[in-house]
Amino acid sequence: MNRVALITGASRGIGRGIALELAGIGFDLIVNYAGNVKAAEQTAADCVAEGRGVNRVIRAEVCQADVGIAAGRQKLIDFSKAAFGRLDLLVNNAGITSIGRADILDATEENFDRLMAVNLKGPYFLTQLAARWMIEQIKVNSSLRPKIVTISSISAYTVSTNRGDYCLAKAALGMMTQLYATRLADAGINVYEIRPGVIASDMTAPVKEKYDKLISEGLTPIKRWGTPGDVGKAVAALAEDLLPFSTGEVINVDGGFHLRRL
Repeated sequence: MNRVALITGASRGIGRGIALELAGIGFDLIVNYAGNVKAAEQTAADCVAEGRGVNRVIRAEVCQADVGIAAGRQKLIDFSKAAFGRLDLLVNNAGITSIGRADILDATEENFDRLMAVNLKGPYFLTQLAARWMIEQIKVNSSLRPKIVTISSISAYTVSTNRGDYCLAKAALGMMTQLYATRLADAGINVYEIRPGVIASDMTAPVKEKYDKLISEGLTPIKRWGTPGDVGKAVAALAEDLLPFSTGEVINVDGGFHLRRL
């Protein structure tokens, strides 16, 4: 029986990259999406093909749900139980960018609340639901080693005054990871945070010219854009239990952006 991963926001961008990498190591997948069913179905089909390409027979099912609302989070867990009956890996990836990218002196509470619902409240309480189920599974089969991975961002510590809510949410995900890592260690569930840097995706497409210039001028020691696959490979390494004595760890996938240089 294949291991099963639930990836939120998996229809495009980083989520799709993660799904493809996990398919390549034999995971069955729940491809969550909020609105673009065609993209989700294409990702699922591509994941099945990716598995086939490495002689793995996998399943990839799509599930529409808004992680920003309680009913959506419960739907994801219920769907996972009905479709696969197990969960070995939760990847909290779904997120939205700052709505309108307004200066913090002009930003609205309405937009703040919506972003926080999706980017912070969603993963916080989906992790709670998934962890409870994972603990139940371990009680039945103590050999299981489920994991939880949250995709945050270099915005957890990098200031963007036109995306204040986004930065706050990403910073809070770092503490969320530490909290759940501490709480779930005795249960045998390791919890990790991955901080992508400048990744080529739909979200960064509007600022491509800006970052092309910054990268060429040395923004990062590794002078290229990151790809969704770069993030996916980091998730796959964690999923394969290659860091068994680490939890609460931050994995930087940022081309070295986090390095302080003189």
